Amino acid sequence: MAEATDDSRDIEKLYEYGEKLNEAKDKSQNQKDYEGIIAAANGSVKAKQLAAQLIPKFFKHFPELSEQALDQHLYLCEDEELGVRVQAIRGLPLFCKDTPEHLAKIVDILGQLLIAGDNVERDAVHKALMSLLRQDVKTSLTALFKHIGSTDDRNAEDLSAWESIREKVLCFIRDKVFPLKAELLKPKDEMERHITNLVKQNLQDVTAAEFKLFMDFLKSLSLFGQNAPVERIQELVEIIEGQADLDAQFNVSDGDHIDRFISCLQMAIPFFMRGASSNKFFNYLTKQIIPVFDKLPEERKLDLLKSLAECSLYAKPQDARQLLPSVVQLLKKYMVRRKIEEINFTCVECLLYAFHHLAHKTPNATNSLCGYKIVTGQPSDRLGEDFSEQYKDFTERLSTIEELAKAMNKKLTQGMAEHNKAMAAAKTEDEKEVIKKQKQNVTAGLRSCNNILAMTQPLHGKAPSFIGDQKISLSWKEVTKAAATSGAGSGAAGQKRTAAATNGSGTNATKKVRGAGGLPNQLVNRAFEGLSDTRSGGRGRGWRGRGSGRGRGRGRSYR
Repeated sequence: MAEATDDSRDIEKLYEYGEKLNEAKDKSQNQKDYEGIIAAANGSVKAKQLAAQLIPKFFKHFPELSEQALDQHLYLCEDEELGVRVQAIRGLPLFCKDTPEHLAKIVDILGQLLIAGDNVERDAVHKALMSLLRQDVKTSLTALFKHIGSTDDRNAEDLSAWESIREKVLCFIRDKVFPLKAELLKPKDEMERHITNLVKQNLQDVTAAEFKLFMDFLKSLSLFGQNAPVERIQELVEIIEGQADLDAQFNVSDGDHIDRFISCLQMAIPFFMRGASSNKFFNYLTKQIIPVFDKLPEERKLDLLKSLAECSLYAKPQDARQLLPSVVQLLKKYMVRRKIEEINFTCVECLLYAFHHLAHKTPNATNSLCGYKIVTGQPSDRLGEDFSEQYKDFTERLSTIEELAKAMNKKLTQGMAEHNKAMAAAKTEDEKEVIKKQKQNVTAGLRSCNNILAMTQPLHGKAPSFIGDQKISLSWKEVTKAAATSGAGSGAAGQKRTAAATNGSGTNATKKVRGAGGLPNQLVNRAFEGLSDTRSGGRGRGWRGRGSGRGRGRGRSYR
């Protein structure tokens, strides 16, 4: 009973302090009343809730008590009672209404409070942050992005809590800020530039998915829209180059780096299409990666060759001349002189495609490499030298790969007929799905072989014509479109498919289907390994690991 009486007395005092301050013309003369409100924040639950309303309401009138008042209010934000925390959080934006100098600190606090576990509390944090973003978007975004930076200056003890906060801040920016960019980023030019700079400053420690999130956002800004000058598009490529770590020595045993390079190269290709320079990527390929190509894991070799093929269209003549010798050497590795059973036609397709597009940019470079007689009038034509051995070797390899591709085409066509029979005989949806995937692989294989034949045919003459346009559609590009609608490639993007997914083996139902209409030779599957991979700039590989702490986490670094 005594406690209830004390509680009532505290509430009455708070109302009294509030009334005096409301009525006072010069509120700064009522410092004792405001101090009483601050002290009452240590009282009962009801007293704390009322104090959480009054402290920010009269905050601007007592600058000498600002630190004390703000600290007391922050304790209320961490109170054990949900009602107190929610009321205190709702009051945080009021501290900045007339005293904007506190806005960065309040946004920083709200950013830490995003890890709140209760929905009501989290909703209050979101609304408070949105209120401050609308008041001063520049200062608010700057404060929020401080939670996304590098971990280098954080000790192990703080790291887990920081990771959790960082994750929630990223989610808030993705879900609440980015969708409202048209409303929040005003004036548009100034604020789009500001948020671009914030993104660029905070990419040192991002995962693959986070980097893709930021790049997709930057692409959506008017700053980098369809009418943007080439120098702005180059700025995006430079951001990607930094993430690809092109200034570092390549370590062939560092799987993370090769994954990052391939992902970033894929991400940069649309910007090469818009005129940005691909020089740094091609230079790194030529000097750092191609020389150790044989030491790369097999699945990474295929991914790299696909990326090389896709970006070869956008090589400048000087880059093409530098890279072409390495491509010819790799072509000779895959285009064997004698017929063998096991050959990866997808790799041959990639390299022939890259060869055509690079040679189209610098045709006379092929004279010494392949024995051609292309006249440009430049000393680099080297027409007085004898390269007949190179020509004989190269054209023999072309003939051999043509014969192998034709034989594979025949085998694949037979396999397709058997798959059609198997599909008619299949009884379950699982069986049909397996056969459907096998048919997609066969279709892709046929495309690959047909592409190879289309690209070798023009190369037999002494002065061949090189394909420099996009009339050849890369086989996996078309397969990706088909697979997207059928659910093929259910694994993480860019990862090597399992035998069950690629070859149709691994379950009893699958084995029955393959017995009814499987491909005539297991080598067919290996010949086109990776064709049905769904590939994208993001790749789904996490370039670095993150811990992800959970829970409220008391004692956060507010102050």
